[in-house]
Amino acid sequence: MVNTVIFDMDGVIVDTEPLHYFAYHEHFDDLGIEVPHDFYATLTGLSTKNTYQRIKDAFKLEHDIEVLIQSKRDFFNVVFDKKTDLQLLPGVLNLIQNLHNGGIQLVLASSASKVTIQKVFDRFDLHQYFTYKVSGEDFPKSKPDPAIFLNAAELAGADVSTCIVIEDSTNGIKAAKAAGIYCVGYKSENSKLQDLALADKVISHFDELNAEIVKELV
Repeated sequence: MVNTVIFDMDGVIVDTEPLHYFAYHEHFDDLGIEVPHDFYATLTGLSTKNTYQRIKDAFKLEHDIEVLIQSKRDFFNVVFDKKTDLQLLPGVLNLIQNLHNGGIQLVLASSASKVTIQKVFDRFDLHQYFTYKVSGEDFPKSKPDPAIFLNAAELAGADVSTCIVIEDSTNGIKAAKAAGIYCVGYKSENSKLQDLALADKVISHFDELNAEIVKELV
Protein backbone atom coordinates (compact mmCIF):
# COMPACT_ATOMS: atom_id res chain seq x y z
CA MET A 1 0.00 0.00 0.00
CA VAL A 2 1.26 3.46 -0.88
CA ASN A 3 2.11 5.66 2.11
CA THR A 4 4.26 8.35 0.47
CA VAL A 5 3.75 10.54 -2.59
CA ILE A 6 6.77 12.32 -4.02
CA PHE A 7 5.86 15.39 -6.07
CA ASP A 8 7.89 17.17 -8.68
CA MET A 9 7.21 20.93 -8.57
CA ASP A 10 7.73 22.76 -11.87
CA GLY A 11 4.95 21.71 -14.21
CA VAL A 12 3.24 19.56 -11.56
CA ILE A 13 2.42 21.80 -8.61
CA VAL A 14 2.87 25.20 -10.20
CA ASP A 15 3.13 26.33 -13.78
CA THR A 16 6.59 27.88 -13.55
CA GLU A 17 7.88 26.32 -16.77
CA PRO A 18 6.98 29.43 -18.82
CA LEU A 19 8.78 31.60 -16.25
CA HIS A 20 11.88 29.43 -16.46
CA TYR A 21 11.63 29.49 -20.25
CA PHE A 22 11.49 33.29 -20.23
CA ALA A 23 14.37 33.59 -17.74
CA TYR A 24 16.59 31.13 -19.60
CA HIS A 25 15.96 32.74 -22.97
CA GLU A 26 16.53 36.24 -21.63
CA HIS A 27 19.85 34.95 -20.34
CA PHE A 28 20.63 33.17 -23.62
CA ASP A 29 20.05 36.46 -25.44
CA ASP A 30 22.33 38.17 -22.94
CA LEU A 31 25.00 35.53 -23.65
CA GLY A 32 24.53 35.92 -27.42
CA ILE A 33 23.55 32.29 -28.04
CA GLU A 34 20.51 30.76 -29.73
CA VAL A 35 19.31 27.52 -28.16
CA PRO A 36 17.08 25.44 -30.47
CA HIS A 37 13.65 24.54 -29.11
CA ASP A 38 14.27 20.79 -29.44
CA PHE A 39 17.55 21.05 -27.53
CA TYR A 40 15.91 23.14 -24.81
CA ALA A 41 13.19 20.48 -24.40
CA THR A 42 15.84 17.89 -23.47
CA LEU A 43 16.83 20.08 -20.50
CA THR A 44 13.43 19.82 -18.79
CA GLY A 45 13.80 18.19 -15.38
CA LEU A 46 17.51 18.98 -15.04
CA SER A 47 18.87 21.12 -12.25
CA THR A 48 20.03 24.61 -13.21
CA LYS A 49 23.62 23.53 -12.67
CA ASN A 50 23.39 20.57 -15.01
CA THR A 51 21.42 22.62 -17.54
CA TYR A 52 24.23 25.15 -17.72
CA GLN A 53 26.87 22.45 -17.89
CA ARG A 54 25.18 21.17 -21.04
CA ILE A 55 24.76 24.69 -22.39
CA LYS A 56 28.38 25.52 -21.65
CA ASP A 57 29.61 22.36 -23.39
CA ALA A 58 27.32 22.78 -26.40
CA PHE A 59 28.09 26.44 -27.01
CA LYS A 60 31.71 26.48 -25.85
CA LEU A 61 31.05 29.12 -23.19
CA GLU A 62 33.95 30.19 -21.01
CA HIS A 63 31.79 31.50 -18.16
CA ASP A 64 31.98 29.93 -14.71
CA ILE A 65 28.98 27.67 -14.04
CA GLU A 66 28.12 29.41 -10.77
CA VAL A 67 28.09 32.79 -12.52
CA LEU A 68 25.74 31.43 -15.19
CA ILE A 69 23.44 29.97 -12.53
CA GLN A 70 23.24 33.21 -10.58
CA SER A 71 22.56 35.26 -13.69
CA LYS A 72 19.67 33.03 -14.67
CA ARG A 73 18.27 33.11 -11.13
CA ASP A 74 18.36 36.89 -11.20
CA PHE A 75 16.24 36.86 -14.38
CA PHE A 76 13.88 34.29 -12.85
CA ASN A 77 13.44 36.13 -9.54
CA VAL A 78 12.44 39.31 -11.33
CA VAL A 79 9.79 37.63 -13.47
CA PHE A 80 8.54 35.47 -10.55
CA ASP A 81 8.01 38.49 -8.33
CA LYS A 82 6.25 40.38 -11.12
CA LYS A 83 3.99 37.44 -12.02
CA THR A 84 1.26 38.21 -9.49
CA ASP A 85 -1.28 36.03 -11.33
CA LEU A 86 0.82 32.86 -11.02
CA GLN A 87 -1.45 30.02 -9.89
CA LEU A 88 -1.17 26.42 -8.77
CA LEU A 89 -2.09 23.95 -11.48
CA PRO A 90 -5.82 23.06 -11.61
CA GLY A 91 -6.80 20.52 -8.99
CA VAL A 92 -3.37 20.02 -7.45
CA LEU A 93 -4.12 21.80 -4.15
CA ASN A 94 -7.26 19.68 -3.68
CA LEU A 95 -5.17 16.56 -4.32
CA ILE A 96 -2.43 17.67 -1.92
CA GLN A 97 -4.99 18.37 0.81
CA ASN A 98 -6.84 15.11 0.14
CA LEU A 99 -3.66 13.03 0.31
CA HIS A 100 -2.49 14.84 3.44
CA ASN A 101 -5.84 14.39 5.17
CA GLY A 102 -5.83 10.75 4.08
CA GLY A 103 -2.66 10.07 6.05
CA ILE A 104 -0.30 9.91 3.09
CA GLN A 105 3.10 11.52 3.58
CA LEU A 106 4.05 14.12 0.97
CA VAL A 107 7.60 14.89 -0.09
CA LEU A 108 8.82 17.33 -2.72
CA ALA A 109 11.69 16.28 -5.00
CA SER A 110 12.32 19.08 -7.47
CA SER A 111 15.22 20.02 -9.71
CA ALA A 112 14.50 23.63 -8.75
CA SER A 113 16.82 25.53 -6.44
CA LYS A 114 16.08 25.83 -2.73
CA VAL A 115 15.39 29.53 -3.23
CA THR A 116 12.76 28.85 -5.90
CA ILE A 117 11.15 26.08 -3.86
CA GLN A 118 10.96 28.42 -0.88
CA LYS A 119 9.39 31.17 -3.00
CA VAL A 120 6.71 28.84 -4.36
CA PHE A 121 5.92 27.23 -0.99
CA ASP A 122 5.76 30.60 0.75
CA ARG A 123 3.48 32.13 -1.87
CA PHE A 124 1.00 29.25 -1.81
CA ASP A 125 1.35 28.24 1.86
CA LEU A 126 2.34 24.65 1.04
CA HIS A 127 4.84 24.00 3.85
CA GLN A 128 2.12 22.59 6.11
CA TYR A 129 1.47 19.64 3.79
CA PHE A 130 4.98 18.42 3.03
CA THR A 131 7.26 16.56 5.42
CA TYR A 132 10.41 17.14 3.37
CA LYS A 133 11.50 19.28 0.42
CA VAL A 134 14.47 18.04 -1.62
CA SER A 135 16.26 20.26 -4.15
CA GLY A 136 18.18 19.03 -7.15
CA GLU A 137 20.96 21.50 -6.43
CA ASP A 138 22.15 19.13 -3.68
CA PHE A 139 23.00 16.36 -6.16
CA PRO A 140 25.88 16.18 -8.64
CA LYS A 141 23.66 14.56 -11.28
CA SER A 142 20.15 15.61 -12.33
CA LYS A 143 17.16 13.52 -13.28
CA PRO A 144 17.15 11.01 -15.02
CA ASP A 145 19.63 10.02 -12.32
CA PRO A 146 17.48 8.47 -9.55
CA ALA A 147 19.40 9.92 -6.58
CA ILE A 148 16.90 12.68 -5.76
CA PHE A 149 13.98 10.23 -5.54
CA LEU A 150 15.94 7.66 -3.59
CA ASN A 151 16.92 10.39 -1.14
CA ALA A 152 13.30 11.57 -0.87
CA ALA A 153 12.13 8.05 -0.02
CA GLU A 154 14.96 7.62 2.49
CA LEU A 155 14.11 10.90 4.24
CA ALA A 156 10.47 9.85 4.38
CA GLY A 157 11.47 6.53 5.98
CA ALA A 158 9.57 4.75 3.22
CA ASP A 159 10.50 1.78 1.09
CA VAL A 160 10.39 2.60 -2.63
CA SER A 161 7.69 -0.06 -3.01
CA THR A 162 5.35 2.08 -0.90
CA CYS A 163 6.00 5.33 -2.78
CA ILE A 164 4.74 6.89 -5.96
CA VAL A 165 6.19 9.81 -7.91
CA ILE A 166 4.16 12.40 -9.82
CA GLU A 167 6.17 13.83 -12.73
CA ASP A 168 5.59 15.70 -15.99
CA SER A 169 8.99 15.36 -17.69
CA THR A 170 10.74 12.58 -19.57
CA ASN A 171 13.82 12.94 -17.38
CA GLY A 172 11.75 12.88 -14.20
CA ILE A 173 9.86 9.75 -15.21
CA LYS A 174 13.10 8.00 -16.15
CA ALA A 175 14.53 8.94 -12.74
CA ALA A 176 11.50 7.55 -10.91
CA LYS A 177 11.65 4.28 -12.82
CA ALA A 178 15.42 4.02 -12.28
CA ALA A 179 14.71 4.39 -8.55
CA GLY A 180 12.22 1.53 -8.75
CA ILE A 181 9.28 3.79 -7.89
CA TYR A 182 5.81 3.68 -9.44
CA CYS A 183 5.38 6.82 -11.53
CA VAL A 184 2.29 8.82 -12.45
CA GLY A 185 2.92 10.96 -15.51
CA TYR A 186 1.04 14.26 -15.59
CA LYS A 187 0.26 15.42 -19.11
CA SER A 188 0.40 19.18 -18.67
CA GLU A 189 0.07 21.96 -21.22
CA ASN A 190 3.78 22.61 -20.91
CA SER A 191 4.91 19.01 -21.35
CA LYS A 192 3.86 18.56 -24.98
CA LEU A 193 7.41 17.68 -26.03
CA GLN A 194 7.86 15.31 -23.09
CA ASP A 195 7.59 11.54 -23.54
CA LEU A 196 5.43 10.05 -20.78
CA ALA A 197 5.45 6.52 -22.22
CA LEU A 198 7.53 5.05 -19.38
CA ALA A 199 5.06 6.22 -16.71
CA ASP A 200 3.00 3.50 -15.04
CA LYS A 201 -0.10 5.68 -15.23
CA VAL A 202 -0.79 8.90 -17.16
CA ILE A 203 -3.29 11.54 -16.04
CA SER A 204 -4.47 14.78 -17.62
CA HIS A 205 -6.05 16.26 -14.49
CA PHE A 206 -5.42 15.82 -10.78
CA ASP A 207 -9.05 14.98 -10.10
CA GLU A 208 -8.18 11.54 -11.52
CA LEU A 209 -6.38 10.83 -8.23
CA ASN A 210 -7.30 10.83 -4.54
CA ALA A 211 -5.99 9.18 -1.37
CA GLU A 212 -8.11 6.06 -1.84
CA ILE A 213 -6.95 5.54 -5.42
CA VAL A 214 -3.31 6.34 -4.66
CA LYS A 215 -3.07 3.90 -1.77
CA GLU A 216 -3.96 1.04 -4.11
CA LEU A 217 -1.74 2.01 -7.08
CA VAL A 218 1.12 -0.27 -6.04
